[in-house]
Amino acid sequence: MTRTFRKLASPVGVLTLVASGQGLAAVLWEKDDPARVRLGPLAEGRGHPVLEEAARQLDGYFAGARRAFDLPLDFQGTDFQRAVWAALLTIPYGETRSYADIARAIGRPTAMRAVGAANGRNPLSIIAPCHRVIGSNGALTGFAGGLAAKRHLLALEGIVLPV
Repeated sequence: MTRTFRKLASPVGVLTLVASGQGLAAVLWEKDDPARVRLGPLAEGRGHPVLEEAARQLDGYFAGARRAFDLPLDFQGTDFQRAVWAALLTIPYGETRSYADIARAIGRPTAMRAVGAANGRNPLSIIAPCHRVIGSNGALTGFAGGLAAKRHLLALEGIVLPV
C-alpha cells in the first residue's frame, strides 16, 4: 500500500506527515532513522485532506492555539505498541508521565523498558505525545526528534525541566 506524504516546516525542523487510507499514519522527524517507523512506498500528496488538516492543526499547536488534536489516526504496530501509543493519547497537554506510569496504565506494571521501546517507535510524534514521557526521576530521556526538540515541545506546553 502506498502512503501519501507532505512536508511541514515547524519550529522543531521539517516534519514529514504521512497519511494512509485510514488516517494520519506518521509524523516523522527531519533526521529520522528510516528503520524507526517502516512505512513502505510514499508518494507526495499535497492537497490530501488528512495531511492538510494535520498541517493546520500542527501549525495551531506550534502557535500555542491548539492543545489537542482531532484527526483520524492509523497506528500500525503490535498490540503492545498500540496499547502504549493509545496511553500516550491520554496524557494531557502540559503534563508529563513516566515510563512506569504508562506501564501501569496499560496493565503491565513491570514493562517499563518495553514501554520505552514502544515509545521510541511511536509513528505519530507530537500527535501521540511521546515527548510528554520522561524518566521516573524527572529527567529528560531519549527522543526520536532529539532532546532539544523534546525540550522545545515541553517548554511550549509550559513544562520546564532542569538542564
